[in-house]
Amino acid sequence: MRPGQAGALGQCPGPGLLLLLLGVLAAPVPAEPHSLRYFYTAVSDPSPGVPQFMIVGSVDGEVFVRYDSETRKMEPRVDWIAANTDQQYWDRETEISQSNEQFFQVTLQTLRERYNQSRGSHTVQHMFGCDLLEDGSIRGFDQYGYEGRDFIALDKDTLTFTAADAAAQITKRKWEEDETPAERRKFYLENTCIKWLRKYVSYGKDVLERRG
Repeated sequence: MRPGQAGALGQCPGPGLLLLLLGVLAAPVPAEPHSLRYFYTAVSDPSPGVPQFMIVGSVDGEVFVRYDSETRKMEPRVDWIAANTDQQYWDRETEISQSNEQFFQVTLQTLRERYNQSRGSHTVQHMFGCDLLEDGSIRGFDQYGYEGRDFIALDKDTLTFTAADAAAQITKRKWEEDETPAERRKFYLENTCIKWLRKYVSYGKDVLERRG
């Protein structure tokens, strides 16, 4: 495994996962002004209404973009993002999303083998994002889950990864062979993510302020 791509991104499941996803998106937004979140989900056993891969992005708790393996396109979910972006933006986000779709299908197969799982439905998740706080400071997080449980997470202060179990330790060792993956994700969270968060907030300012 390696961290997925991230442009503006960085980089419906079964009932349990659906509840988890809705819980993430419906979770109270911090009292601080603004947040940007992306939630990736890949499943081994897709079915009607349950795409093999999906990306959902939210600003201040509002879903504003979505990609899935059925449409294979990153698409707007609110008017304010559609009105402030051009086709080049959507082409780029779609290309990144398609690349991440391929990566997560390989990742899912790798984890099934690592956990010695030959049958059944399995799920890998990636959630990351950033916050712009009231005092102008920032924070960010980047974490992966497998089967709805913690798998591995970035500690951007130490440029290391925290592994949840022995299988995740394998990924941790690979990602820490050099500091590049951690440095890349740290840069995204502290720079690219914040830059896009500011843009999105400016695009949807009127709507987001009314919701707040």
